[in-house]
Parts: sequence; structure tokens; C-alpha cells
Amino acid sequence: QVQLEESGGGSVQAGGSLRLSCAASRSTQYCKAWFRQVGEQEREGVAAIDSDGGTIYADSVKGRFTISQDSAENRLFLQMNSLKPEDTAMYFCAAETRPGYCVLRVPEYNYWGQGTQVTVSS
Repeated sequence: QVQLEESGGGSVQAGGSLRLSCAASRSTQYCKAWFRQVGEQEREGVAAIDSDGGTIYADSVKGRFTISQDSAENRLFLQMNSLKPEDTAMYFCAAETRPGYCVLRVPEYNYWGQGTQVTVSS
């Protein structure tokens, strides 16, 4: 059992930056990730990080977003730079409960936060 809670969302103009944070109730051993969802559309993977610090990113955010973690604080981060209106979405953090290479696929993640809204205006 692990509880996740996102924070740091808000409204920003295109080209701006935001840093999202996800606090976990306890340490997590395996992959952790950020997903985003627009309305009732499919939730899509944004970035993931493994226990060794290895990362993967969706092509749409590569070069603009950076995922990181502070293991001592059980916290996950997503630094978002050069934000675009199409980045507007509800952002969720997630954690896996089994070992394996990280993937950006919803069924692989067992624990989810409630989400934090990011709105980018032009």
C-alpha cells in the first residue's frame, strides 16, 4: 500500500515552466511515472524513472520535461519547461509494484495520485 499526492500544478503562459511534485506515503522500489489526461481522453504516459535513475519520455515532451526523484523524501518531480498549450492536462503520478523495465503504459502502474491540473495559455 502506497498513497501518492501530486502538487505544483497551476496556470502558466506558453513558454513558461512549472515543477510538479508527488509525495509518497512510503518508499517505492520500482518504476515511478507521470501521466496526463485531457478530459475523458485516454491517459497518456509522460515520463518514467527507475530505481537507478534511468528515465524514459514521451516524444511529445522529450527535451522539455525532466523527471527526477528524491528517494530520501519519497518524492517524485516533473520539471516542465517551454510549456505549450497542448501540455494542458491533469497530471498524475504513479508507481509500479513489480520489477521490470519502466514503460509508459497505464496497466503497468498500480498506485495513482489524484492529479494536479496544469493549464498553459497562449
